Amino acid sequence: MTPALASLLALLTAIVVSFASRLNVGILAIPLAWAVGVYGGRGADAVLGGFPASLFVTLAGVTLLFALAESNGTIGNLAARLTSAAGGRARLLPLIVFVVACAISTCGPGAIPATALVAPLAFAMAPPVVVPPFLTALMVANGANAGNLSPLSAVGIIANSRMQEAGLGGHEWKVWAANFVAHLLVAALAYVVLSRSMREDTHAATAAPPAALDRRHWLTIATVGLWIVTVVVFSAPIGLAAFAAAALLVIVRAASESDALQRMPWAAIVMVCGVTMLVTTAERVGGLQLFTSLLAALATPHTINGVIAFVTGAISSASSTSGVVLPTFLPTAPGLVQQVGGGDPLAVALSINVGSSLVDVSPLSTIGAICVAALSHPELARDLFRKMLIWGLSMIVVGAVLCQLFAGMLARS
Repeated sequence: MTPALASLLALLTAIVVSFASRLNVGILAIPLAWAVGVYGGRGADAVLGGFPASLFVTLAGVTLLFALAESNGTIGNLAARLTSAAGGRARLLPLIVFVVACAISTCGPGAIPATALVAPLAFAMAPPVVVPPFLTALMVANGANAGNLSPLSAVGIIANSRMQEAGLGGHEWKVWAANFVAHLLVAALAYVVLSRSMREDTHAATAAPPAALDRRHWLTIATVGLWIVTVVVFSAPIGLAAFAAAALLVIVRAASESDALQRMPWAAIVMVCGVTMLVTTAERVGGLQLFTSLLAALATPHTINGVIAFVTGAISSASSTSGVVLPTFLPTAPGLVQQVGGGDPLAVALSINVGSSLVDVSPLSTIGAICVAALSHPELARDLFRKMLIWGLSMIVVGAVLCQLFAGMLARS
């Protein structure tokens, strides 16, 4: 067995484990990377050199900053203020929920924290007798996912860093736009179809006014705003700037680092860094080149965008988009185009991002599961699980069609 084939089998093992086990695949990926490195004639130092130190600092910094903002109540207060703008008008509630979830996700926390913050509030603001729970859940999940590939969010950082390593850097906002438009389209379809059954008289949908913003909230808003400006305008390193902003919040006593450190998604960070380490090792021993050759046999230059979106969507439906699919597939985009004999590497990368993200409304994913868990009524929750599962799996095909039709056009724009 060649080292390239061994590394490919190791990647396949990691993906299968992420399907069938609750084991954090990052914990398994690190020893697999070590085994692949040894089998490929590389020492432990070479394997450790594949650890994504820069990505780790970025993820830890961003998640720490927004864990501080969450722990001191700033994010929850702002979300409540935004959603209260509905004023009791039911047909505005799903739209506001989408905008709020998308805005929070885009500004840094990403889809999972945004869903966790907005979903309970959304079901409280839009009770089942007023708005169908299925519609509320889809607007929360698609809204949060629509902003998930922002260059300020953890998942966007993962996607853009892997694309940059593959020679496809410099398209951060195009990555966000492709993902945003795809989720906006499917959310609009859901709204048109499902809002027909909504009640018109909606006094029950009016929320209680949120608490007043205090000193710690204003300090947090100002600090996060300053962080965004330094990153977007002055091109400051995202992770290092986030740690500086987090340190400032702790120093001025606007938030407690002990509570925030407990809220940080350490499991996700380990998963992403571990899988990235395995992918880097596989790349160095020729595994990704072998993989692109196999995948190229399934596509032609005219169908490559749809095929890769379908494959990544199918895998992502039962696996981690940020921890498994994006780190594994994005580095293959240029090689896949070369193997197929045509296509646009950027369009392929955008198809990977969109195809793997659209299915995340499924309750098999964390985002969909949070939405189901936020609905307290057991019978309604079971019905919501079934509907979201069907919808999520249907997004495998929808994502493939959208990418086949529009990914090339967006990449050239």
